[in-house]
Amino acid sequence: MIRKLDDFLTNWQHESDSTLKILNTLTDESLHQKVYEEGRSLGRLAWHIVVTIHEMIGQTGLQFTATSHDAPLPEHAKTIADEYKKSSDAMVQAIKEQWTDESLQEKKDMYGETWSVATILQILVSHQIHHRGQMTVLMRQAGLVVPGMYGPSKEEWLGFAGEAPE
Repeated sequence: MIRKLDDFLTNWQHESDSTLKILNTLTDESLHQKVYEEGRSLGRLAWHIVVTIHEMIGQTGLQFTATSHDAPLPEHAKTIADEYKKSSDAMVQAIKEQWTDESLQEKKDMYGETWSVATILQILVSHQIHHRGQMTVLMRQAGLVVPGMYGPSKEEWLGFAGEAPE
């Protein structure tokens, strides 16, 4: 639960670092990986995480410059990672400058419902985690090594422990 801005900022630091680990692992070739023909590609999922920062948090009235929700999908994985970092950093800086702990209780119209700013921030985090999970499946299918986020990945276990747990 987010009760203070520092609660969110501390959590966001870990989650955005984890997202950057994933995004920095992508290759240009892997961006086209899909589970099925009509599904979102790995690149589309990654880009969706990037553009959702401004699309969602912009609805709170927070003023910051970030990648627009209608920006076209880049062809290069590095561009996606760079845009994520810029958008995330801009959002964090704006939160520090424009909001107080009391801002978290403000109510905002979100997708036809009324949410507190704290709820919006929590859903932004959960949304990002959800799509990272989808991305890790596509990354494995594309032959990429998935970095650990809440502990070591299989490959990381093998690197320091010699054997991954079952």
